[in-house]
Amino acid sequence: MRLFLLTALTMLAFAANSVLNRWAVGPGHIGAVEFAMIRLVAGAAMLAVLVLWQRGGLAWPGARGRLAGVLGLSVYLIGFSLAYRGLDAGTGALVLFGMVQVTMFAGALVSREAVPGRRWAGAGLALGGLVLIAAPGAVAAVPLALMAAAGVGWGVYSLAGRGAVDPLAATAWNFLLSVPLVLPLGLLAGVALPDVTGVALAIVSGAVTSGLGYALWYAILPRLGAGRAAVAQLTVPVIAALGGAVLLAELPGVRFWLATVLVLGGVALASLPYRSRTIRSSQ
Repeated sequence: MRLFLLTALTMLAFAANSVLNRWAVGPGHIGAVEFAMIRLVAGAAMLAVLVLWQRGGLAWPGARGRLAGVLGLSVYLIGFSLAYRGLDAGTGALVLFGMVQVTMFAGALVSREAVPGRRWAGAGLALGGLVLIAAPGAVAAVPLALMAAAGVGWGVYSLAGRGAVDPLAATAWNFLLSVPLVLPLGLLAGVALPDVTGVALAIVSGAVTSGLGYALWYAILPRLGAGRAAVAQLTVPVIAALGGAVLLAELPGVRFWLATVLVLGGVALASLPYRSRTIRSSQ
């Protein structure tokens, strides 16, 4: 029961990132770039504190995957925030989640991993759901492209971190190293003065639902295993859609739910192991 509750809390944190970003950027409480900057700094600070508390220092985790991780994280943060100027919380989370899975599938192909038929079928279903979301007249093209780029960025970030010996320290360093990359881009884009609500939402998104959320995820991930972890993440777009409906009055339409069935069904098909057909006799 404790593991279930911790997993549910983590999925709520992941979904909350979409709701908080949309809540802050959509009504104009804060600019998209400013939100990304504050979120990144708050997340870096929280992760650094966690690593210092648990490890006693910020030991360098190694250069392997670091460049890809930093670049992927930066693209994700900027694209994610900019996209929510024109996407509702649920649609944004669904597009992000679908593109992450497609990117990681492409990464498996590039790495020449053995790809079973069910994974091909699952990727095809997920891609079909994204095509349904992207159909003419469904959503604005620019926010959709930005969220797709964010999904690719997070997928690259995830691929880069698969072999990390200390995932928490690696994530903290990725956040820290992304700060000098993202802040100048924000300054070049022009920074507008946000209101108190926008700043507060960005700090909560960075320090709590990103920093603490990622730390909790790393803590429970070994106990969940890959299969259950994949299933748990299927709930994130649905939770984000419900949060957007309750807090932001963004009611998803029929197209969203059809696309959700395709994307999440495809991910489940690709991620879940088949049960053995061997029936063991009771002893």
